Amino acid sequence: MVMEYTEIPNITQKVSRIGLGTWAIGGSLWGGADEKQSIETILEALNQGINLIDTAPGYGKGASEETVGKAIKQSGKRDKVVIATKFGLNQETQNVFRDSRKQSIQKEIEDSLRRLQIEAIDLYQVHWPDPTTPLSETAEYLHELLHQGKIKAIGVSNFTVAQMEEFRKYAPLHVLQTPFNIFESDGQKELLPYCQKYGIATLGYSSLCRGLLSGKMNKDRQFKGDDLRKGMDPKFQEPQFSEYIAAADAFKQLAAKNNHPLDAFAVRWVLDRGINIALWGARKPEQIKDVAGVMGWQLEKSDFEAVDRILKDTLKHSVGNEFMAPPIRK
Repeated sequence: MVMEYTEIPNITQKVSRIGLGTWAIGGSLWGGADEKQSIETILEALNQGINLIDTAPGYGKGASEETVGKAIKQSGKRDKVVIATKFGLNQETQNVFRDSRKQSIQKEIEDSLRRLQIEAIDLYQVHWPDPTTPLSETAEYLHELLHQGKIKAIGVSNFTVAQMEEFRKYAPLHVLQTPFNIFESDGQKELLPYCQKYGIATLGYSSLCRGLLSGKMNKDRQFKGDDLRKGMDPKFQEPQFSEYIAAADAFKQLAAKNNHPLDAFAVRWVLDRGINIALWGARKPEQIKDVAGVMGWQLEKSDFEAVDRILKDTLKHSVGNEFMAPPIRK
């Protein structure tokens, strides 16, 4: 397979246009995860040419970072892997809240470096905007970490254009990570043009929309344990769930006409809409077997039009991903 590569400002090596998303590998809010299987998934991603691994302390209270660290060490390929992680969620009490104060980042970065077993983080991202902390405080400290060599590139996640504008007054901004998939693509209206204008690379997360676009979901699917799809995510509750499954089934038929599995079609859609890097979430090796199917082709204008028609015809109760936003610090 020939992987497509792109660039992230301030990172010297080329970066694969598909990155591995490791939220589910943290286990929490996904009904648990098996560490051995998770490590095998990361190693398989590296074998497929994926060289960007995206994680966060918020994924299983550090469990995802620890698993990524073990896998990268086992692979012996640290110098070939771009490790992206985040900060800004205070998890020291049972009530998690957004916290991007300098004092909080100082502790978080040391914890992340230790869990990941690395000396520097390639891409360090604000997980969620923290309106109770001045953006100047967060950005200036990240700029300091950049000068110290503890991080190589600065990113923000879930930010608006206005928030990025303010952030850039105090520090360079290299990456925006934003939700982006066939069902959640509001970012193409303002965020993508802004990032393209100012040379900010874009990472689209939830490319498969929590499995809805995996090609394996049906309306009889039962979710176990603390899986967020069991009650937290409104897309997986009726009447929305049946509508999203109907749309996914129609996309599956559309993809099959072009001899592609739905997951590969959905990720190709993300890339061809202008996202630089699409994050493909997985916790089992078989969940990334179709990565090769994303490469070597592009969607036609008629494909985009067909996708838009299906969305219009099937989704009468469309919802966003607002449920993900963590509480603001009191």
